[in-house]
Amino acid sequence: MLFRAKAPLRVSFAGGGTDVPPFPAQEGGLVLSATINKYAYGTLRPRADRQIRITSADLRMTLEYQADDPMHFDGNLDLVKAAIRNLGGREDGYDLFLRSSAPPGSGLGSSSTLTVALIGLLKAYHRLPVTDYEIADLAYRVERHDLGIKGGLQDQYAATFGGFNFIEFADEHVIVNPLRIGSDTINELEHNMLLCFTGKTRVSDRIIDDQTERYRGGDAKTLEGLRMQKELAVEMKKALLQNRVSEFGSLLGHAWEYKRRMSDHISTPFIDEAYEEACRHGALGGKVTGAGGGGYMLFYCEFERRHEVAEALTRMGVTVGELAFEPHGLATWSVTGD
Repeated sequence: MLFRAKAPLRVSFAGGGTDVPPFPAQEGGLVLSATINKYAYGTLRPRADRQIRITSADLRMTLEYQADDPMHFDGNLDLVKAAIRNLGGREDGYDLFLRSSAPPGSGLGSSSTLTVALIGLLKAYHRLPVTDYEIADLAYRVERHDLGIKGGLQDQYAATFGGFNFIEFADEHVIVNPLRIGSDTINELEHNMLLCFTGKTRVSDRIIDDQTERYRGGDAKTLEGLRMQKELAVEMKKALLQNRVSEFGSLLGHAWEYKRRMSDHISTPFIDEAYEEACRHGALGGKVTGAGGGGYMLFYCEFERRHEVAEALTRMGVTVGELAFEPHGLATWSVTGD
């Protein structure tokens, strides 16, 4: 028997307060996001011996060790090691294979989503009674506490639960509110949106450090950006629920405007140029999908001009694609006879 898992990547529409450590509990955080048809995958194949073999297709790296060997965090597949350490049970061996549809630093939450898929695999393999909230929280703790990787806590919940969600964060207590978005609205969004890769990934640590310093220092632009991100998350949620999709597209641009105010490192001259070019050719609004500095951009266009937007961005060297929304979150299953 072998075990498989997949978890969807996400696009973040608006929100704030989840990646400024220490968590500003007195203000709380809000995020509006949705999962898309890009995934992190994993396979776990039990072995007859006590050898553990981990293969990352994305990093083109393979690591082998005995199940009872001491675990060293040395920069080689440390996320995987930390998850195994947290969910270790019986000390049997297995082969573990991991792959993602998008590289780390893409702005789609790929690292956190891969951690969720891995925890789902280990949960199934060890037959652990772990809830979705516990899976997301464990993925967050593995990344942020065990390994000290800087970032927020929205991606782990989006990947675990899937679909359109309005997520509330307060006093480190998280509430995932699934949104019942109508099929007409979802079809119209998929009809009119473009998901575009800038060609560059980024490490978000510098952006998060800068935001944190500005927040702690009471920087007016950062505080306004944070406040407006949360207000816009509420307005965009209302627009989606009421099928006001063109308004949602315009609000996406406002969310980007205020996000850029939170740090000078969030945008780049190339991203600014790509955004302006898209709007000149028919995009109503758009934004970078992650912390900033690179990765993917999301645009909402007038459909009759979406091809013009795509052609203009392609001429700039941007890789342009469509997207579909994924209603389901983490999925695990087993296969017999393989």
